[in-house]
Order: sequence, then C-alpha cells, then structure tokens
Amino acid sequence: MPTRKKAPSKGSSSKATSAIKRGPLPPYGIAIREATARGDSQQMKKISAYSRKYLKDVQSALDRLEKALSSRQR
Repeated sequence: MPTRKKAPSKGSSSKATSAIKRGPLPPYGIAIREATARGDSQQMKKISAYSRKYLKDVQSALDRLEKALSSRQR
C-alpha cells in the first residue's frame, strides 16, 4: 500500500517529530499516472491491487449507506 512520509522539519531536534508518518495514500490519478510513467511494474501492481481493494471498500460502504437511507425513508 503506497504511503507518504512527512518530511522532517528543519531545525527540529526531536526524533519523534521527524518520524511522523501519514496514513495510506488513497489511489488517485496522479499516483497512478506517475507509477505508469516510471514504468515500475512492481509499483504499478501494488497500486492496482490497492486501488481495486479501495474501490471495493468504498462501493461496499456506499451500498450500506444507500440501504440505511432507503430504510429510513419508509
């Protein structure tokens, strides 16, 4: 799963501050286009698998939301 690390701030003496990481990077066009442009097959496979799982999870959540909405409208 692609992730981005927060760049350490200049002048920071705290190791904890420089080790802060952000969560998973959601699949979006830029990440997909950059991986494709680099031609890195392994990275493209990782992004593809993560993107498909992400989309499946989002679709599942959307289905649950729509079901909850329809049951409240009755």
